[in-house]
Amino acid sequence: MKKTKDPYFASIGRRKSSVARVYLFNQEKKGIIVNEKDYKKYFPTKDLQKKAVFPLETMKCLDRFYFSIKVKGGGISSQAEAIAHGISRALVKFNSDFKKRLRKAGSLTRDPRTRERKKFGLKRARRAPQWRKR
Repeated sequence: MKKTKDPYFASIGRRKSSVARVYLFNQEKKGIIVNEKDYKKYFPTKDLQKKAVFPLETMKCLDRFYFSIKVKGGGISSQAEAIAHGISRALVKFNSDFKKRLRKAGSLTRDPRTRERKKFGLKRARRAPQWRKR
């Protein structure tokens, strides 16, 4: 690991319409804070908590860093995935040796699937009004 003078490493993670701004601090203080709450309080289920910290579990450094995260937009599940994407990018900025393992785990790839826009004359993106012959 290389030591730098930067106080933190910043990155952005995205998923659907969620955007997570992630700040990685390499200090004595440890933990993950999401929108001024502990991540275990912000994400109520174990499944969402695991989604959010997946890159840290992959790199076996769950309690080595302090993360301050601001996330907005989308639902809670896409916010968890946006946070995972942002954490992965921040870890690569911190240490470029992490890139190979995170890429193999699929954490660095941004999931491009987003909601399709609603079309004129339809109820949703592709759902047409019910058709009647008579």
